[in-house]
Amino acid sequence: MDAGSDVGREQAALWNGAAGHAWVDGQDMLDRLYQPFEPFLVETLAGGRRAHVLDVGCGTGAITRGIARRLASPGRAVGVDISEPMIAAARALADREGVPAHFIVADAQVHAFEPASVDAIVSRFGVMFFADPVAAFANLRRAASAGATLRCIAWRSAAENGFMTTAERAAAPLLPDLPPRKPGPGQFAFADAGRVRTILDAGGWTDIDLQPIDVVCRMPVGELEPYLTRLGPVGMALSGVDEATRARVIAAVRAAFDSFVEGPEVRFTAACWLVSARAGSGPPAA
Repeated sequence: MDAGSDVGREQAALWNGAAGHAWVDGQDMLDRLYQPFEPFLVETLAGGRRAHVLDVGCGTGAITRGIARRLASPGRAVGVDISEPMIAAARALADREGVPAHFIVADAQVHAFEPASVDAIVSRFGVMFFADPVAAFANLRRAASAGATLRCIAWRSAAENGFMTTAERAAAPLLPDLPPRKPGPGQFAFADAGRVRTILDAGGWTDIDLQPIDVVCRMPVGELEPYLTRLGPVGMALSGVDEATRARVIAAVRAAFDSFVEGPEVRFTAACWLVSARAGSGPPAA
């Protein structure tokens, strides 16, 4: 059996199931929380540039819409994501805002993009979940025109992102069946800069560069509990426990985040990579 296919099916089930719906429910909160990353991707595109831009793992489409606002006709911003509920939300938001962004439900690892049709590829936290990242970036390279740019943001290590793992540590004594994070596709899959360079090089990209960025993210204190109880491994686990256990877990987890609370805000520093590369002039990887 193809292990990569199994992983791909797991990711599709996750993002078309509870995780995808949780992100849709928390869309307003998450867009505000991660807005500080938008300039790294959107503002790098020259205003009015007539380009075809692909946003990989676009989720509910905040980055895609931000890019679409900047492109002059016949420029085109297209978001791709494996999650049907997230793409449905992205389309609804674009329609509501009158933004000419386009969205497709597909696995960017295998989707048959038009060859050499894309001038820039961007992603905010969307490239760490591929079952076969080399195959995925090779497929994206085939979609890219010669000299096209790639610019992605991915998490560095779990050790550098305590906010993202505090809930699991606090909940573990109360949730013995809480699954540990596995190596492979997932939030911290691109933590190793050397591995990322190897993946991109094998996928046919050149001029590869990784710069560490540390971005301060904020949310109102009142949004912390909804964030903790719907998202991430603990949020997923809470959907299947009794009310008494749920209350104990929420109390323990909420207390563990006291160090991130500053007055009316929750603040944390997101330790990430800003990954950039360029499509070479040679033939794309097979």
